[in-house]
Amino acid sequence: MQLPDMNLLVALDALLDEGSVVGAAQRMNLSPAAMSRTLGRIRDALGDPILVRAGRGLVPTPRALALRDQVRALVEQAGLVFNSGEDVDLPNLERAFNIRTNDLFVALYGARLLHMMLAEAPRTVLRFVPEAHGDDDLVLRHGQIDLVVSSSIELGPEIKVQHLFDTHFVGLARDDHPIFDAPITPEHFARYPQISVSRRGRANGPIDVELGNYKLQRRVSLITPSFHSAMFSLPDSDLILPMPANILGNVLKFGLPLRSFEIPVELEKVRVMQAWHPRFDNDPAHRWLRRTLKACCGTEP
Repeated sequence: MQLPDMNLLVALDALLDEGSVVGAAQRMNLSPAAMSRTLGRIRDALGDPILVRAGRGLVPTPRALALRDQVRALVEQAGLVFNSGEDVDLPNLERAFNIRTNDLFVALYGARLLHMMLAEAPRTVLRFVPEAHGDDDLVLRHGQIDLVVSSSIELGPEIKVQHLFDTHFVGLARDDHPIFDAPITPEHFARYPQISVSRRGRANGPIDVELGNYKLQRRVSLITPSFHSAMFSLPDSDLILPMPANILGNVLKFGLPLRSFEIPVELEKVRVMQAWHPRFDNDPAHRWLRRTLKACCGTEP
């Protein structure tokens, strides 16, 4: 029996994951022309176009969607065969690691994590993927994401989780904001319009619950998906932004006229975790990634 060309399986996995000839070519260190030729060989081998044009992009055919999980599993199993030892050859490791997280984590730890990774494995690629709503379980299970880093992880019982660090929320406002003209009490805090940062578009959270204990209600006037976009809304407004305290050092680097203060209600600490699927438990390269990320978050930037 003639064995299939494993290179075609790897290429098919990259094409289905990226949904782009150019993206798959970059992942496999090929030219777009070479990847297009490989796609042609895949189409001939499977008797299906696999990816078809839709506007300016490509979309998978029903046959491709049916094969996606099987192809991913085969590629991962092949990888484990060739990386089944306890050690990994880090200087020669060629692998892209996908981490889903928010912009704050990238701002705080992205450059440091990349520096630590390239010091040991200079051929690796670090790809940060934006947070999405409700599918962390799915992307981890299908191997589309290596790690999810978040403070609000809602995952299935099989997903592995490790604590990275704790932080807490503080308030941020322009440095001449009237909130600083008097002691910052819960009543004083709730008096001014505020920003809610939520990728799900939510206006309420733990702060509102605690203010409710004082029979108070704040007014959320602006909802954004990103802390950085929210931060740039502060200098020319009376808005207040509650944000994690460990980002304050990075805020100062921007030189914006902003000032922080302690939020005058009792809030729980924010626990940030990394999560992964157990299929990667015995993958030496993935263990190295988790260990490096944990070390990266071990001290404040």
